[in-house]
Amino acid sequence: MSVSASRPLRVLMVTPRYFPLIGGVETHVDQVARRLVQSGASVTVLTTDPSGKLAPREERDGVTIERVRAWPAERDYYFAPGLLNVIARGTWDLMHCQSYHTLVAPLAMAAALRSRLPYVVTFHGGGHSSELRNKIRGAQWALLRPLLARAARLVAVARFEIGLYGQRLHVPTERFALIPNGADLPVTAQPLPPLTDAPLIASVGRLERYKGHHRAIAALPHVLQRYPGARLRIVGSGPYEPQLWQQAHELGVADQVEIRGIAPTDRQGMADVLTRASVVTLLSEYETHPIAAMEALAVGRPVVVADTSGLSELAQRGLARSVPLAASSAQVSAVILEQLERPLVPPRLDLPTWDDCAAGLLALYRSIVERPKLCVS
Repeated sequence: MSVSASRPLRVLMVTPRYFPLIGGVETHVDQVARRLVQSGASVTVLTTDPSGKLAPREERDGVTIERVRAWPAERDYYFAPGLLNVIARGTWDLMHCQSYHTLVAPLAMAAALRSRLPYVVTFHGGGHSSELRNKIRGAQWALLRPLLARAARLVAVARFEIGLYGQRLHVPTERFALIPNGADLPVTAQPLPPLTDAPLIASVGRLERYKGHHRAIAALPHVLQRYPGARLRIVGSGPYEPQLWQQAHELGVADQVEIRGIAPTDRQGMADVLTRASVVTLLSEYETHPIAAMEALAVGRPVVVADTSGLSELAQRGLARSVPLAASSAQVSAVILEQLERPLVPPRLDLPTWDDCAAGLLALYRSIVERPKLCVS
């Protein structure tokens, strides 16, 4: 299956959701897919459409997008049997399965095995607003292990994932490749805005409960006691927005809160928001390699994170201040105030870029295609 110089490497990326939908995985796939095309690869993104309203096939920035119907429309299971036919009839050199949480991953991996198509998997491990879904994660790993163990390589975007998934899946560490997300935005680091009685706090992420925006809202009354003009900008969209507004009204801070998303393609818009912020919070229950935190650091903003998963790595490296997940609103506000008044702003950082991420993936793909082998456990 060697790829000759006369034709491009043909890559199929399979992911539950893709643009125009927004999220961390969607951003990752978009950033690397477009760069792989620019590097000469042929990339098709195979995704689902629970609504049935999106185009079944289109092209965006040289990336071919194919969508199949998924059910049920109102849940995130993404049962999409149409994936099987698309994968079976394709002529790709390699499949990259982006995230494992839904029914998309096992369907795609099973279809690839049947077609003798080598595949790699990036976990994109994350939290979920459903307590039940979080509790059954261990059973899900056990069920997926036979398929994950047969992947040509497993891609981790944060170092802690290698130990976590290696132990829980009984897969040796040498089967993993560490390829972090990018953190580049269309601006360079800017000086912090002068601290006044009206600092701007930004909380970035999809509007789901596990993302922790409610922790930032709960801390805001304490911050307002010291800075009466403080404002909280929640950057995101999603189903948890009504609950966040209700909380803000109950705490009497609705006038100091703004909730508004930014289009996933508007990188300058995100850069502008982060640059105006005095401090950026990411108080999520689980993040693997938090893109928003890395972007905030890239523009020189102090960051407050929850002490969990990939967020903990930032604090351990001295890049952010952390608070325990069980911290009270007063404790959270104390760390926010510390970042406002004695900001921890690391010196110039050598952060990974999306070019680095795409180049790492391309090198991994070529190493697999040039020595094709489906690994068995």
